[in-house]
Amino acid sequence: MRDHETSPARAGSGYLSRLVEPGPGFANGIRGLPAALTPKAISAGIVAAVFGCTGPALIIINAADSGGLTDGQTVAWLFACYFVGGLISLVMALRYKMPVGGAYSIPGAAIMATALAAFSFAEAVGAFIVAGVLVFVIGVSGKIGRLMRWIPTPIVMAMIAGALIRFGVGTVESVNSAPVVGGLAVLAFFLTMRYMPRLPAILVALLVGLIAAFATGSIEPGAVTITFTGPEFTAPDFSWDAIFAISIPLAALVIGAENAQAVGVLMAEEYDPPINAMTIISGIGGVVAGMLGGHNANIAGPSTAICASEQVGDRATRYGAAVVFGVLFGSFGLAAGVAVPIVTALPRELIGVVAGLAMIGVLLGAFHQGFSRQLDHQIGAFVALVVAMSSFSLFSVSSPFWALVFGVLTSWLLKEK
Repeated sequence: MRDHETSPARAGSGYLSRLVEPGPGFANGIRGLPAALTPKAISAGIVAAVFGCTGPALIIINAADSGGLTDGQTVAWLFACYFVGGLISLVMALRYKMPVGGAYSIPGAAIMATALAAFSFAEAVGAFIVAGVLVFVIGVSGKIGRLMRWIPTPIVMAMIAGALIRFGVGTVESVNSAPVVGGLAVLAFFLTMRYMPRLPAILVALLVGLIAAFATGSIEPGAVTITFTGPEFTAPDFSWDAIFAISIPLAALVIGAENAQAVGVLMAEEYDPPINAMTIISGIGGVVAGMLGGHNANIAGPSTAICASEQVGDRATRYGAAVVFGVLFGSFGLAAGVAVPIVTALPRELIGVVAGLAMIGVLLGAFHQGFSRQLDHQIGAFVALVVAMSSFSLFSVSSPFWALVFGVLTSWLLKEK
């Protein structure tokens, strides 16, 4: 991986332009887009969007409900996260021709369910903006590249495996909960891979699952009431207590969990991720989303994992999946006022099955790179794996970040002098 650092001594009008990795450029990305929009890429983008617009949206809705937010504030929160997250996907995918997905931190949304019990939403909005500023400052410092290079690749890969294994387990649990819908989707996936390899197996699985859900009554269109609620934006109130309780953990999640997962996934698929740019745009997205009332918008691990999977096809065209995802993800934000009732009508088991199937390639690559080489890091990688798989949390920061910390510490302690 290249060292993308730039000395702060070179600061000036062109400092940021020198710091941000150049990449092929937007014109190149747009010219190559028609070839990148393959059936497999489109299917992967749809699957990533379906995953991101269902379960994670419910987490935000639940957090908003716990905090007593109005429907308008909830819609503004969804709009901020989804619309800005979709823009991040489009910018990164087209500029770097890589399958980089932008979304928001799912654990970050989850911790807000408890944080909003202690702080007003105006204080939370102020903390959201500060979190974005913190991430941006870390990005423009130019030190994030050195940090990512310092962490051994096997430990990053093991963390990715541990953080994403829940999607694989979720597939099994979903099949157990809904054997007809989930079982038929899984069967369709593997039969398509075996007998019709030219077809996108993920899309076939999704379609078969939807048909089964309709046939079994798991989806009842008549029970869905479609209404529209406009966004209600909230002026920020900056509180030191909220900054310490929300901003710092949220910034740590964005850098130590979301960005680290995305970087690890791209490395596992043999890309050279633009680490500085990914961090800087995550900071900008956090500030903009915070001003609109959302907890952050940043590079996201799960969406990047789905779009970067080897099942999407040729590495050079996988960025098409991130473009499709970005368009759909951002559109969901624009339609948040009417989309929420539709989202809640989809069976969670079907979403769990499809998301898990989409992760197979990424998980296999992460396990291979985490444990098949560099024996001196295998124990550290194992520690990172089990910590990331756990529900360990410290200072309101979830397990993926601590998986990297404990994995690196273990390797350092066991390293021969």
